[in-house]
Amino acid sequence: MTKPIYAIGDIHGHLAELIRVLALIEADGGKDAEVVFLGDYTDRGPDSAGVLDLLIEGVAAGKSWRCLKGNHDRMFSWFMRDYPLHDAFLPVYLYWLHTRLGGDATLASYGIKVTETERQTVVHKLAKSAVPQAHIDFLNTLAHSYETVDLFFAHAGIRPGVPLSGQDEEDLLWIRKEFHLDKRDHGKLVVHGHTPVKAVTHYGNRVNLDAGAGYGRPLAAVVFEGRECWSLSDQGRIALHPESFI
Repeated sequence: MTKPIYAIGDIHGHLAELIRVLALIEADGGKDAEVVFLGDYTDRGPDSAGVLDLLIEGVAAGKSWRCLKGNHDRMFSWFMRDYPLHDAFLPVYLYWLHTRLGGDATLASYGIKVTETERQTVVHKLAKSAVPQAHIDFLNTLAHSYETVDLFFAHAGIRPGVPLSGQDEEDLLWIRKEFHLDKRDHGKLVVHGHTPVKAVTHYGNRVNLDAGAGYGRPLAAVVFEGRECWSLSDQGRIALHPESFI
């Protein structure tokens, strides 16, 4: 019998939703269930700091949790460098503190209010004082992918045609269209988030777990046994089939 492995989509600072789906996982698989978190723990939601606290505490307690890096997590960690670094994948008019990206909400969870007229140098100085070093260390050490015999987990997806062992960090964190439009089998079922959909969706060669928690929709959790998978709900498991909508 294949051991179940669980995955949670983009959290985006929604601590209450994270606690809710972790309870669903425990009810299905017990306290020692293996869980893969697909990244984007921060931004947009009300309690990014609380989400990071929970994840750090769980990992430190020895839980079988594998936390992957999302593009928003990297943007946060890059802002927290001694001199903030801007992600070149963003449009020129966007920066991490912009409301659209949600860095302002992340800093609000640490007690820092960001206004449009405030200089970024001032905000950065406040952030360096308020954000625990343990949070930055956690973000900086996150893995970019994880794989089993049947599954490959990454925040955004993969570059089709490139061996899974040779994937580039930028693609693992940012890729969208090239990956989404490719229908070939990638050797393993790719489990990802990053691009919001209305509900967890199985496309045959990939499963998208970003159900839009960053925009106020419920956080998604899925259980895999080999390449078979089910969405978790209060009523239990709901089978996911290619192009099914849960």
